[in-house]
Amino acid sequence: MEQTDVIELLDGLYSMIAEAWGVPLGNDKCIIEREKALDIINEIKAAMPSSLAEAKRLVAARDEFIGNAKKEAEALRKSSEEKAKAMVEEQEVIRVARKKSAEMISSAEAKSAELRRVAGDYVDDVMRRAEESLRSSLETIQTAHTAVQTANGIRRPAEAPAAKTEREHEVDENNFITLR
Repeated sequence: MEQTDVIELLDGLYSMIAEAWGVPLGNDKCIIEREKALDIINEIKAAMPSSLAEAKRLVAARDEFIGNAKKEAEALRKSSEEKAKAMVEEQEVIRVARKKSAEMISSAEAKSAELRRVAGDYVDDVMRRAEESLRSSLETIQTAHTAVQTANGIRRPAEAPAAKTEREHEVDENNFITLR
């Protein structure tokens, strides 16, 4: 399930609550189909692991990308060393070979560093967007859950937790993000 599907589900849940019949003498209370709302919430919950799987896939792709860049740099380094050994016959040739080898190694290392930086930036951007999407989805679900609880009399509006403007988070050793 894609992020757009989750957004559509959230829109459907929002519409269900917004269009629900009001309870007499209850300005902020309404009646919704509990099973239908729970089904939508369960579908949203089921979609969340796919977002995490996509983030893991991107991290694995980044690692593979970096590994290939290292292999390419190593191959260039070995190639440079072999060329330098073959030119040992004359002093001038040796000097030229060492200079060329150093340039190739430097160039390969610079390319490898740039590839790691670009891959890191890309994965960081994707992870940031995934985190924002997850945070937004979670806040929407929490708002909907509070509204359902309020509507069902489980929680009075005065008891509803205040919305946080900024959420703290931490990343564990498996690169999972935990919102607090």
